[in-house]
Amino acid sequence: MTEDSAGKPLTFLEVAGSVLAAFLGVQSRENKIRDFTRGNAIHFILTGVLLTAAFVGVIVAVVASVTGGL
Repeated sequence: MTEDSAGKPLTFLEVAGSVLAAFLGVQSRENKIRDFTRGNAIHFILTGVLLTAAFVGVIVAVVASVTGGL
């Protein structure tokens, strides 16, 4: 971690990347430490809920289109 980024809050892309890595279970130790030191729990929770809802929506749309439900 560089000196410049030590106190900055995480960007949305960094939070989303960490949440996606958590979905897959492949988070690196360095990113895990970064998340706990610079991250805000509510940002991770909201991003996780948003990405989960998007995933479920995609699955529902794919199943509905395959079965002719849409």
